[in-house]
Amino acid sequence: MTKTINRYKVLASGVFSLMLVMGVARFAYTPLLPVMQSQTTLGDAASGWLASFNYIGYLCGAIIAASVSSLELKDRLYRTGLILAVLTTLGMGLTDHYLIWSLLRFVAGLTTAGGMLLGSALVLNWLLRHQFRSELGIHFSGIGLGIALTAVVVEWGSPLFDWRELWWLFSLLALLLAIPAWYWLPRPNTLPAAGTQSQMQDNPPGPVFIRMMLVAYFCAGWGYVITATFIVAIVEREPSLEGLGPMVFLLLGLATAPACIVWDRIARKTGMLMALLLSLITQIPGILLPALSDSPYAVVFSAVLFGSTFIGIVSLVLTMAGRFYPSKPAKLMGKLTLTYGVAQIVAPAITGNLAEASGNFDLGLWIAAGVVVLGAAVMLCLIALERDSEHPVLVAQR
Repeated sequence: MTKTINRYKVLASGVFSLMLVMGVARFAYTPLLPVMQSQTTLGDAASGWLASFNYIGYLCGAIIAASVSSLELKDRLYRTGLILAVLTTLGMGLTDHYLIWSLLRFVAGLTTAGGMLLGSALVLNWLLRHQFRSELGIHFSGIGLGIALTAVVVEWGSPLFDWRELWWLFSLLALLLAIPAWYWLPRPNTLPAAGTQSQMQDNPPGPVFIRMMLVAYFCAGWGYVITATFIVAIVEREPSLEGLGPMVFLLLGLATAPACIVWDRIARKTGMLMALLLSLITQIPGILLPALSDSPYAVVFSAVLFGSTFIGIVSLVLTMAGRFYPSKPAKLMGKLTLTYGVAQIVAPAITGNLAEASGNFDLGLWIAAGVVVLGAAVMLCLIALERDSEHPVLVAQR
């Protein structure tokens, strides 16, 4: 019983950490963007660059995570990230200076990498050491719950507070989330664990597999970041949809919360690569629908499709990396996230400038959908390679 309770506390610590570093430090910006644009001089191009600065920070954090092998250092960096997530959220409401905003979004991106990569690695390591399943579905539900939380806060708070006060409110929520995220995750145990030698044995994939996965994950990152960053602004810009932005973001978050668990189950039946292909294909209409229709039903369906797939892709890829390198899962997680992060830096800046020039986000959405189509094609090639290959690593996820 005690072991089960400890398992749920560890998983809950991961959920709260992702609600903090992803839901608040990262995604509060998305529903707050229309409020900030209406109450400050922030334009589309500048808002796109702020998102890019956030992902530059995320990319730098991924590089750091990939270079760290010590569990103790991972733990220290993870906990530092929790503190910085609270402080950067508070700082966004203390100034309207664009350069300071850019710095704060950069540091917030560092904390996101800490929660996503180092936190996931620490949770996964604990699960494997204690002979639990390595799926991270429950852990990654924190992202969807965090998105839903930010949508509710903005929907409830925007009539009562200005943009500064909303950031301060989010900083209070961030502090509350940081407490269980800090205290419920045990300090890492580096001593050999009895009975886990086979679970902790690394089984690295071949170089062709890695290169193709990097390309596919880059495409997934591009498709993810456009909708994740601009969905509320896209909805609020349509006269027939005005006021629905936070609700759409709430539905996106609610669809995200159980998605990892669902895709874990799908992967058990179809294999990891086939599950990734299915999730990419399903995401394409989720990206495109706002460009095809201004119907409320279309944007709601778009939010549900997108929310139910983007985090499934991340969970599947990072779980796969953890299975290849159970003794040091952040190593491959970091390399994959580098490519994901590059896409997240480039795509918002390009899309923001296109939106400012054209007055809408349609072209950016079409480009994002096309990039995801390319990612699906690469994944299809990987599946064909897996079926034709005798390399045991390529079929290890079956």
